[in-house]
Amino acid sequence: MTSLPFPLTETPSAETAEIGRKLFAGPVDFVKGVVSMEGLPPADRLEICFAGRSNVGKSSLINALTGRKSLARTSNTPGRTQEINFFDVGEKLYLVDLPGYGFAEAPVAVVRQWQALLKSYLAGRSTLRRAFVLIDMRHGVKKVDEEILDLLNKSAVPFQVVLTKADKIGLAQQEQTLAQVRTALAKHPAAFPELLVTSSEKGEGVETLRALIATMQ
Repeated sequence: MTSLPFPLTETPSAETAEIGRKLFAGPVDFVKGVVSMEGLPPADRLEICFAGRSNVGKSSLINALTGRKSLARTSNTPGRTQEINFFDVGEKLYLVDLPGYGFAEAPVAVVRQWQALLKSYLAGRSTLRRAFVLIDMRHGVKKVDEEILDLLNKSAVPFQVVLTKADKIGLAQQEQTLAQVRTALAKHPAAFPELLVTSSEKGEGVETLRALIATMQ
């Protein structure tokens, strides 16, 4: 077993992998997109959310996770998603797709509005069990990511880093990024103590993520 802080998430057992497969093989339905806290659905079930800077591959990962090609909208234009999108997974939990933060091809006022919504949701949703913060493995933790990590930490929202686009770089660069991320997370008590490496294109880490979500209490 590795002695490094924030080791990689272990491959799930056959039993937990099957639990995850069954959950996401069932119905996954779009509920609504909201632009204000008043529009949130009732807080009547566990929620997990996905956060990440614009163009980190969040929509692609959600589509891979759910086995749907276009459940979450993908775009080559960073910052296009301006709503908090709720998806019902098997009537057991909400999967929440948060608006991308950071660079955005949108008017400044619009950017400020949805960034404020993002912060309000993270700080005030009582049923939010875990936030998955997506980090591009090619770039590591950037300043804009630190702002979200600080917010999650201050709000006492447990969060776990999911590294995306692992197939885009070699093993040596992956190790460099992992070291940088581990250093960045060391000052955040709310950080879940394992990292998950994924590739939406190759399917790497998807089974593990399904199992993690499906076995949350």
